[in-house]
Order: sequence, then structure tokens, then C-alpha cells
Amino acid sequence: MSNKKTISKMDAIIALCKRRGFIFQASEIYGGINGFWDYGPLGVELKNNLRDAWWKDMVQCPPIGPDGEPLEIVGLDSAIIQNPKTWEASGHISGFNDPMVDCRESKSRYRADHLMVFKPNSEDMPQDHFAFMEGEEESVYKKLKKKAGTSKEQYSTTTFPELDPSAYPLVWGPEASEQGTLTEPRQFNLMFKTFIGALSGEDNTAYLRPETAQGIFLNFKNVVDTSRVKMPFGIAQVGKAFRNEVTPRNYIFRSREFEQMEMEFFCHPDDAKTWYDFWVETRLNWWKSLGVQSDALIKREHADDELAHYSTACADVEYRYPFTGDEYGELEGIAHRGNFDLTQHQEHARQKLEFFDQERNEKYIPHVIEPASGLTRGVLVLLCEGYCEEWVPKTDEGNIQLAKAGEPVPEGYELRTVMKFQPRLAPTKVAVFPLLKNKPELVAKAKEVYQKINRIWPSAWDVTGAIGRRYRRQDEIGTPFCITIDFDSLDDETVTLRDRDTMQQSRVPIKDLIGLLSEKLS
Repeated sequence: MSNKKTISKMDAIIALCKRRGFIFQASEIYGGINGFWDYGPLGVELKNNLRDAWWKDMVQCPPIGPDGEPLEIVGLDSAIIQNPKTWEASGHISGFNDPMVDCRESKSRYRADHLMVFKPNSEDMPQDHFAFMEGEEESVYKKLKKKAGTSKEQYSTTTFPELDPSAYPLVWGPEASEQGTLTEPRQFNLMFKTFIGALSGEDNTAYLRPETAQGIFLNFKNVVDTSRVKMPFGIAQVGKAFRNEVTPRNYIFRSREFEQMEMEFFCHPDDAKTWYDFWVETRLNWWKSLGVQSDALIKREHADDELAHYSTACADVEYRYPFTGDEYGELEGIAHRGNFDLTQHQEHARQKLEFFDQERNEKYIPHVIEPASGLTRGVLVLLCEGYCEEWVPKTDEGNIQLAKAGEPVPEGYELRTVMKFQPRLAPTKVAVFPLLKNKPELVAKAKEVYQKINRIWPSAWDVTGAIGRRYRRQDEIGTPFCITIDFDSLDDETVTLRDRDTMQQSRVPIKDLIGLLSEKLS
């Protein structure tokens, strides 16, 4: 990076997001609220662009199916609060739980299956156990030496629930100053309760939806009756979901309020395997099409003991986040849900949810393939993938080099931070500058160009600071192109067009700008 103390890539991304207005801590002026985030002026544009790209590619212009036929996918926007019986039928009230562990000293709460423990390898050494959150083992290295005079090589790693309960009194909690402060794991329902109407109480209890899928299943019959859809077909929606996570962590990766992009694809039971395979590959390739590097993405099939009781297959599209090291974390799940959901709602609501297939002359409850992705988690992937630090030459001599962490900037170079968003996803597409803000003729011509550009693409207008500094500001927010109006522009009606990634500049006639940018931004 630079001569300054090296910070992690994740810390650098978080700092940039705050500095440039992508993401803020919710309720920050009151000290924040854990697990909730606000999306600033640039963040909301990035999120909306990702949402719109998903909607266009899944609903408005869906892919061609494995049989070479166009797919039929329609949209929906269901209510966040549904009849509470919805969640009884879906199993969320009885089964949507995470195991949690509380610390009696620090009052912190941890998700038990994410709480790791260093366990002594030998009975001849001190029997202290040291707990830490998954991925944060470095936080206990000093404790090992101070409390037990040992090192990590003398320990094996296990999860807290796998410990024998007799060892609980020996465990140092992640934030505790004494041993034995962690409780036994207990189940914790992740749904947020609320109340409908003026009175609180069990009779008026409702829930904020923990997923958007159930709203689709509840509207299956409405869509079939009104949209003339034929099997197979999909119903898609984007919307807010809420989970009272025991341990929100890793920035916006695991939060309590988030947005999902989900599609339920209904098909004949005999065709479900074909459609499952199709959607797994299609969704993996879609993320690659957004500019996410292939080696940063993997497809992981779930083992049998990971599957939900109603599911016959499930695969995750996983991304290598900065906080997962060489490992990967979930980005999207594609599940074969069988006909569990429609069957449950048919039974609990006493409404027929069978589909009459005219081509097969058969009535059946369809099977469902569900590609479900976190929109806000997708934003995190775009931020991680786009963030880049480069050494760029101060003059025209030399080539752009990828910065090397911890090494000084080479002679004749300077450090540049740039967000290399794919143009269709960039919050701002074009920035327009007059070379000097105190020359009315330049400002007038620049405004003329800006107004033409801004009618078509989200654009930035900037007159403050040296032109190089303005370029750097746009690099940091990922603007693909900058246009500068100078004195030559007044004479020959040309402007300087600068490319974000190559930093190359070229003279372009003003009359050709719209066509050229249309080609580059597509």
C-alpha cells in the first residue's frame, strides 16, 4: 500500500464507504444500533443498480431455458407482514431457530455454532479453554500467553456446542475477564415480533418476514388465475427481510435488516432435477457477468446433513470475502424445495393449490427451485470486488501497477484508490468538469455538456479543486468516465474524455459524446 501502517482490505473498504457516502451505521448520532445499516447517496444507487440488473435479467429479459425455449417469469411485491398463520405453516415459528450462548459478565450474545474454542491438546498443560468468534482467532493469541503461558500450536479448535458441558467452567469468553461466564447453548427464534392494531398481546402478534419466499407461495393461486402462466414458470420479488441474528458481524454480510432477491420457479416434479441444475449454473454465471472474478466464486453443493428436511438438493454460490481469508462465504443459495411450501399452505389454509397442466392433462402440486440471493450481500461483493489500490505514474512515463500491501510507493509513482465497478452498476456513470471554475465561458460550455449527458445517465458536476484531484474523487466512487471542458473546447467543440481504468485521455467531438458513451456504458 504505502509507507503508512498497513490496514486490512476490509477496513479500507469500510473507511471508503463511510468517507464517500456508500454506507453509514444506522442511528449513528445515537451510537448506532447493531446489525442495521443505512445506505448513503452512492450506496443506494449501487444497490438499486444491482437490484435493477437482477430484475432485468431474471424477470424482464429472463434467460433461455435448457430446452431452448424462453422462460416465463413474472414479478410480485408482497407485504412484509403476513397473517401469522403463514409462519406456522412454513415451520418458522417452531423451527426457525439458532443456538445462542450468553456471557454473564460482558452481557454479549454469540451464535453458538460460530463460537470457536481453543481446546488444550494435552492433559499435562493448563486446562484453560479460550473462546473466540469464527474468523477472529488472532484475538485470543495474547490471552493464551498471558493466562496459560502457551501458544496456539498447543491447542485444537472446536465449536462451543461440541464441548463437553463439564468444560464450560474452564472457558474464557471472548470479552470476559474470568472463566466460566458462558451459558449453555439454547435455542433462539430469529423472527422479529410486532403487534397489529392498538393493543399488544398474543392475539395481536405478528412477525416481520424472515424471507420473501412465503409471500410468493401465498400468491401462487392469484398469479396462476390472473397471469395465464403455463408450467414451468417463475415468480420473483425483491424486498426487505428481517432476522434477529444472534451475532450480526462482518459489516453488512450478516445484518438484522436486509434485502433479498428471490425467485420461486415452479415445475413438474419429473423435471425438477433438470431445472435445479440449470439454475445453479445460470446463477453462478450471472455473478460472473457482473465482473466478479471467476476464481473468487465457487459452487458448493450441500451435504445431506446440511439440507432442510423438505429439500432434496441445495447449492450455494460462494464468494471469497476479505474476512474469509482463503475460504468462501455464501452469496446465493439455489434450493430444490420440493412441494413442501405449497402443500403446507394448502393444508393450513384449506385452499386448493394444485395446478392443472393442460398439456399433460394432469393435476399436481408443482415442485419449486429457488434461487435466493441477498441484495445487500451482493452490494458487499461489488464493493470488495471493485476496490483496488494502484501505483500510478506521476507523469506520462510508466505503467499502472497493482499496489503491493506493506511496500512503499515506487519512485515517480503515487497511490490511487479506485472502485472498478462494471459500468452498468456504477452509481455515477459520467462526471463533467470545467477546467477552471472562474472562467464563465468554460463553466457555461461545461453546463451545456452536463445537461445533455445527465438527461441520459446519472452524472456528477464538479468544479472544486485541481483537475487531478477531481479525477481522484471520481476514481474512488467508481465513475467510469470523466469529461473535461477546456479552452480548446470553445474553439473546436471537442472535450477530453478520460477512462477510469486505463486513465487514458482522448479528444472527442461534443456531437459524438452520446453515441460513444452509449457504446462504452453498455
